[in-house]
Amino acid sequence: MRIVLLGPPGSGKGTQAALLVEQLGIPHISTGALLRDAAERGTQLGLQAKALSDRGELVPDDVISDMLEERLSLDDVANGFILDGYPRNLTQAASLDILLERLDQPVDEAILIDIDAEQIIKRIAKRAREEGRTDDTEATVRNRLRVYAEQTAPVADYYAERGLLTRVLGDGSVDEIFQRVLSILNLGTVSG
Repeated sequence: MRIVLLGPPGSGKGTQAALLVEQLGIPHISTGALLRDAAERGTQLGLQAKALSDRGELVPDDVISDMLEERLSLDDVANGFILDGYPRNLTQAASLDILLERLDQPVDEAILIDIDAEQIIKRIAKRAREEGRTDDTEATVRNRLRVYAEQTAPVADYYAERGLLTRVLGDGSVDEIFQRVLSILNLGTVSG
C-alpha cells in the first residue's frame, strides 16, 4: 500500500505514520526527517536546508525530489510506503506521479488530516519543548501555516480530482485519529 499523508505542519502526520508503520510493516518516508538527517550529518544540502527551515521557508523542489528518488529506489519500499511532507505543492505532486509511475509504485490513497490552526500552534509549541527543535517558534509556525495554505493545501484537490483523497478529522486523541485512518484504509480497528 502506497499512502500519501497530507495536512498542515503539526497536524499529526508523523504520529499517524508511525502507527501505520507498525500496522502495515512498510516504511515511513518523511522528507523532514530526510532533511534533518542531512543537516545532522553536516552535508552542504543539509546545512542549506536547515537555514531555510529555521526561517520557515521551504527547501527547493529539485533538492527534495532528488533525495526522495534516492529513498524510493531502496528495496524496503517494494511493498509500499507512507509518505509525509511531500508533495508540498502541485509541481511536486506531478513530479511524484511521474517518479512513482517510473518505479511502478503509484499512490493508492491520499489522506488529509484536517485540524484547526490554533490547535496546531499549541501542538507544535509542546513538540518544540519536548524535542528541543529550534525551527518550531510560534512566528515560524505561523509562517509555515501561511505557506501551507498557499502552496500545499491545493495538493489535496490534486488527489481529490484523481479519486484518491479522503479527509480525516485531526481532532481528538491519537488513537481516535488512528482509528479513523484505519477505517479509511479498510483495516478495521486495532485495540491498544
